[in-house]
Amino acid sequence: MTSTSAEPRGRVAPTFPVSPDQHLMAEPTRATLRVQSRMLAATRAFLTSQGFQELLPPVIGPVTDPGIRGSKQVDIDFYGHKYKLMTSAILYKQASLMAFEKIFYIAPNVRLEPLETAVTHRHLAEFHQIDVEIRDAGREDAMALAERLVAHVVDEVVREMPGDLELLGRDRDAFREVVRGAFARTTHQEATADLVALGHPQDPGAEIDWEGEEILSAKTSRPFFVVDYPKGSRGFYDQEDAERPGILRNFDLIAPEGYGELASGSEREHDYAALVTRMRETGENPAKYGWYLDLARRGIPASSGFGIGLERFTRYVTGRTAVWEASAYPKLPGVVSA
Repeated sequence: MTSTSAEPRGRVAPTFPVSPDQHLMAEPTRATLRVQSRMLAATRAFLTSQGFQELLPPVIGPVTDPGIRGSKQVDIDFYGHKYKLMTSAILYKQASLMAFEKIFYIAPNVRLEPLETAVTHRHLAEFHQIDVEIRDAGREDAMALAERLVAHVVDEVVREMPGDLELLGRDRDAFREVVRGAFARTTHQEATADLVALGHPQDPGAEIDWEGEEILSAKTSRPFFVVDYPKGSRGFYDQEDAERPGILRNFDLIAPEGYGELASGSEREHDYAALVTRMRETGENPAKYGWYLDLARRGIPASSGFGIGLERFTRYVTGRTAVWEASAYPKLPGVVSA
């Protein structure tokens, strides 16, 4: 690994380790990874108890999620065909519901994020997601599940790993409102107005930017949902509200204390004609998505789901300054490392 001298706005950036062993042998890293392991075990136990089937997601495919905020996809040669490393397994989650009613992945993702994200505390070029999808479910079902899952995982860590949290200097009292559930909620329009009133120039037609998420996050002591993003701000698979044209049936889950976004989710568009239209509206070529559209023509189930960034979630629970501290072998955008 090599070091970087850039510092995130508002915080002192920890020194990026010059070698893997320097990072892995540090006691805070060891404690963080122990907590992460418990979080994964708690996630699997909770979702399995709720009737979910765990599947192993693909790492490569002919297409991947295009809605990735300006980051680049990675192409590979697959026996003479151009395939992609997965930036998100969302299309495969929808396909998996043809076999099971409830599924989840612990999914690896690779995104070549813009270089400026190396100093946001929150971006990695290689990361993992807790990916969940539910057949015939609405947005409220997915939000309720995300809320219960986060509360359960945090509660287990607080109860079972007090020594590691103490070693990391993480105040367990910070989680009192989290484990109770009942997260707050605001609309994209309200959040945008709030940011503009605070002097942050948030575009009302776009996703809330990373700095804006951090500003909103720093104002609260419990997680909250942002709902109803405008059409055009997200990928073609987020379903438009039939009763409110131009509004998507989606959400983000924002952590408190300035940690920013933990999860994104939505009701999924599954109608073949609507998918083709939305692809074209978002600048995507439907011909690229042949296998997916063939499934949609035959009938992909209606569904809702979400993805929780594992390293971001771990960073929040452990109180680390930067998300790379929650990865055993971190890949920061633009930084050549092991």
